Amino acid sequence: MSLNERQQQLMHMLGTAGEVKVAALKETFGVTEMTIRRDLEKLELAGYAKRTFGGAILASKDIAIGERTGVLTEEKSRIGKAAAALVHEQDAVFIDGGSTTLYVARHLKPEMGITVVTNALNIALELLERGITTVVTGGMALESTSTLVGPATIEAIGKMAFDRVFLGATGLTARHGFSNSNMYEAEVKRMAIAQAAEVNIVADHTKYGAKELFSFAGLGGVNRIISNTMPEDALLQACREYGVELVVAEE
Repeated sequence: MSLNERQQQLMHMLGTAGEVKVAALKETFGVTEMTIRRDLEKLELAGYAKRTFGGAILASKDIAIGERTGVLTEEKSRIGKAAAALVHEQDAVFIDGGSTTLYVARHLKPEMGITVVTNALNIALELLERGITTVVTGGMALESTSTLVGPATIEAIGKMAFDRVFLGATGLTARHGFSNSNMYEAEVKRMAIAQAAEVNIVADHTKYGAKELFSFAGLGGVNRIISNTMPEDALLQACREYGVELVVAEE
């Protein structure tokens, strides 16, 4: 499901404030109330919002992977391509579950002789179809995200060493760093970071300013953010202060 520019701005507003009102949005964008309501209906169908009387609130980000994969596909594909270009020959790579990390897997080159470890069943299938050596962590499967989590997953990752990892994030703020709505997935991310020589976060612009309950890394805990746009000034400055490299995936 593709979103127009106004709908993408609405997603960012929801991620920042947690709630929006139709009356205010109508004035902000200079469109009719019916147009705004249709926008919010589309965001609800995509799983990003829940409509309320007079507006909408931010929906739980722990939604089905199939729903998320159809949103911002062009942006996520560009992010995935830019991320995959960072992988070196013979690398040991970890990729966690997510709609953006899936595009990292889709852009990896089989001839590079890399080995990819993942806790995401859909990503494992993608890698196998591309002829890339794949290791699946094992663990308890989460139906909504197709990820494997829990003690068995953590134990397996803890016995490995990665040249670089690629992780998704539900939110990113200067104060709280990188966050996720699911505590089990956040735990997997923390362990992957601990075992990595280089940590890459792949996230589209709607994650800027958003915050979820479970923080898995501070800004200083990662090496690089790969996105489709630069963050706003305050967050951009914070990233620079912590020495985080920002890569913008060009069209």
